[in-house]
Amino acid sequence: MTDLSLSNQAIAGKTAPPSEARALRLPTQWLGVAPFFIFAIMFLILPTLYLMLGAFQNDAGEFTFENIAALAQPSIVAAYWISLKVSLASALIGAFAGLAIAIAIVRGGLPEWIRSATLTFSGVASNFAGVPLAFAFLATLGRLGLATVLLNTVFGLNIYAHGFNILSFWGLTLTYVYFQIPLMVVIITPAIDGLKKEWGEAAATLGATQAQYWRMVVIPVIWPSFLGTVILLFANAFGAIATAYALTGSSLNIVPILLYAQIRGDVLHNAHLGYAIAFGMIVITGLANVFYIWFRTRSERWLK
Repeated sequence: MTDLSLSNQAIAGKTAPPSEARALRLPTQWLGVAPFFIFAIMFLILPTLYLMLGAFQNDAGEFTFENIAALAQPSIVAAYWISLKVSLASALIGAFAGLAIAIAIVRGGLPEWIRSATLTFSGVASNFAGVPLAFAFLATLGRLGLATVLLNTVFGLNIYAHGFNILSFWGLTLTYVYFQIPLMVVIITPAIDGLKKEWGEAAATLGATQAQYWRMVVIPVIWPSFLGTVILLFANAFGAIATAYALTGSSLNIVPILLYAQIRGDVLHNAHLGYAIAFGMIVITGLANVFYIWFRTRSERWLK
């Protein structure tokens, strides 16, 4: 028995790969995600760290809080306030409208092709922004836009005489809603799909009405997903600049336009103050994403 054990150990020792060979094995399983991490480090993490560092430096490279203190200027505070209002208004309007559309296509008994067409359009429209979107709204709701002229000609309604202006707060909010609603549809539809049919059957068996089922089961389950998506829509609008700049230029003083003027402008050129403004935006959007992840984690417990 002893000789047989020694023989088996000798054979195992010959066939087992050396520990040095296992230690030198390349982590090939990480090669697939390497481009993502390289892209994130080069174009997201490093620029963010550079902005954060520049927010606490002066032109001589010395550490200072002057740039952060300068954020209390009335013009900067007003820009943050307008951006917060536009982002919140567009997020709430887009969230409620998108939720209604998602419920209709998932649980409204509509034909399947309507759901497919709506989700396809939503995936495209949620990424339609910038100069093309600004031009589309100017051509539609500008002073000589198609919808403006039709309303004035057919119904005698001059929306500009009643205070509407595409270059105003509500004009920019309405433009943002165009891509906020489809984004809400894309994100909230899986949460609506996660509502199990058995829950409705159990509620009906227990004698609950349809209104009670929605109030006591559906709304509590999708509420975290809804709040998280509202926060995501808020962050999405808060950082948008291309659409706002192409639509309003400098007539509406929101934070992204002010930031652009501080870093790239000929008159307001102050790069380090621009870094401080960007740092404030990073803090706001960062907190928004933290809350979004938290709400999403809570919702996934019910929708698994």
